Amino acid sequence: MVSFVVFVSVPVAAWLGVLTTARLMVAALLAGVASVLFSTAYQPFLPSLVPARDLPEANAKLQGSESAAGVVGPGLGGVVAQLFGAVTGLLGDALTFAVSALSLLRVRSPEPRQDRDQPRQALRREIAEGLRFIVRDPYLRVLTAYAAAGNYSESIMEAVLVVFLVRSVGLEPGVVGVLIAARGLGGVVGAMLSSSVARRFGTARGMLLCEVCTVPFVLLMPLTGPGSRLVFFLIAAVIPLAGIVASNIITASFRQTYVPTYLLGRTTATARLVSYGSIPLGALTGALLGQVFEPREVIIIAAIATTLSILVLLIGPLRRHRDFPNPAGAVVRDPSVTTMTDTPCA
Repeated sequence: MVSFVVFVSVPVAAWLGVLTTARLMVAALLAGVASVLFSTAYQPFLPSLVPARDLPEANAKLQGSESAAGVVGPGLGGVVAQLFGAVTGLLGDALTFAVSALSLLRVRSPEPRQDRDQPRQALRREIAEGLRFIVRDPYLRVLTAYAAAGNYSESIMEAVLVVFLVRSVGLEPGVVGVLIAARGLGGVVGAMLSSSVARRFGTARGMLLCEVCTVPFVLLMPLTGPGSRLVFFLIAAVIPLAGIVASNIITASFRQTYVPTYLLGRTTATARLVSYGSIPLGALTGALLGQVFEPREVIIIAAIATTLSILVLLIGPLRRHRDFPNPAGAVVRDPSVTTMTDTPCA
């Protein structure tokens, strides 16, 4: 509901003639805070809605619908803004948040208290406890470090991507919008394949394969050019995103069954703080590099850095196991598969 109120306030202020840059900045800040809080809360909440065996499918559906919205939303928003104006477009965006809030109110499953058996602590101590759990755990430590490294390098590319497509490649803004929206198809494909990959190769090995076999395709991005060379952009954008989304679904399901319930919320928040915190640093780095190098050269640097970030995953124990462990030290497997063995990777 906070997002609904924030987005409604912008067209209302415009109609009243009191819309200013400062108001827009405050609205953007509040909307960003609400988005982060929501995305941090729904992952710990999901295990209370579905049994553990259904978490991979549930995460895949959530991620798939989010990716599909990322494909349809920008194009639909552009059409609405062009036909009815940007202010009306924001009002339509606000209504989508109202629909989301009403849908969540229909959820009747009671949420268990995550700290029922734990004494109440100060917020600072709870945050520190979540951070210690991640730092001490070899799996969560590596996954969080990789997310931060990957987001940092990808943000360098995002900082100059539109400039690269418009100035270096010579595309019209409309074509750029279509290409960027088309990237979301990779997320849809990744969500569809995540469960099959985990069943076929194991959770840990499948996650590694998703990253190692898809992310290096980003190295084709600098080859993007007009005409038929636009295919390099699609390959470099869609295939890595498919692997990343599939990997994210597998690791999200692992966290939800691996982390103790009372720590799940704070570890999720800590991991997101670390991984998302690298995004503005990457964007700043991209902007600074853009002042020194041509956009295509910055794209090359970012593509190489993104590919090298995969090496972080090879530091910890992931490469030695077929499946992720559960808290008891057993192996998290798909119940429909009975022939898996927990043997070290070659």
